[in-house]
Amino acid sequence: MRWAACIEYDGSGYHGWQSQPHAASVQDTLEAALSRVANEPIRVVCSGRTDTGVHAQGQIVHFDTAAVRRDRSWLLGTNRYLPDDIAPQWFVPVSDDFHARFQAVAREYRYWIMDRDAPSALWRNRVWHVHHRLDHEAMHIAAQSLLGRQDFSAFRAAGCQAKSPVRDVRAISVVRHGDWIRLDIRANAFLHHMVRNIVGTLAVIGRGEASTDWVAALLRGGDRKQAGMTAPAAGLSLRRVHYPEPVALPEPAIDDAGW
Repeated sequence: MRWAACIEYDGSGYHGWQSQPHAASVQDTLEAALSRVANEPIRVVCSGRTDTGVHAQGQIVHFDTAAVRRDRSWLLGTNRYLPDDIAPQWFVPVSDDFHARFQAVAREYRYWIMDRDAPSALWRNRVWHVHHRLDHEAMHIAAQSLLGRQDFSAFRAAGCQAKSPVRDVRAISVVRHGDWIRLDIRANAFLHHMVRNIVGTLAVIGRGEASTDWVAALLRGGDRKQAGMTAPAAGLSLRRVHYPEPVALPEPAIDDAGW
């Protein structure tokens, strides 16, 4: 039987999602807990791998098992065997042809920046703290150049293994909440470090060191070395993964007013 699950995690203590031979990963930790509940080895497939230190509220996974368990038993049992920084939010049975990664049609990420003098003790692992006040309105204007189906080579990590640098960005916004700046971005898929490279580039514009049309010029040039730094992983989280009809999964257990 095939099950889908929504996984929330704080990625601060892990070397990313993907299984690692000599380092802690979210995948290995989750699979160990699921295997204890199922009393058999369980392997999971995720909607998208996250890097070291990146968080998730809406990571979707699927797995196959011969174990017969209720959805509530999967939820309570798995959370029992997991550390506090990983918490499945729901489990639902799905058809045998459901695939968490290949059937996903869009993914949403959120990035938090704090631009005040003092850092946050409570949010130290969930935000990029900068000492310069940023012009979030200029950042938002510049970000609109990223919309549409384009070649994102200028925002692609050197080690990216994607076959094509073309991605379709469907929405992006930069808004301020007091000393906090929130970037939300939705696309069909993302290249390695794409969101963090976008954030690092927009921060240059926010500091007034480049004009709002710089992003469009970078896209045309396609040279990663000409763009801004890779923003820290701590500010990034995978929010939602979207699937086409007739796939009907519950919403992730997140608060749109929160992180």
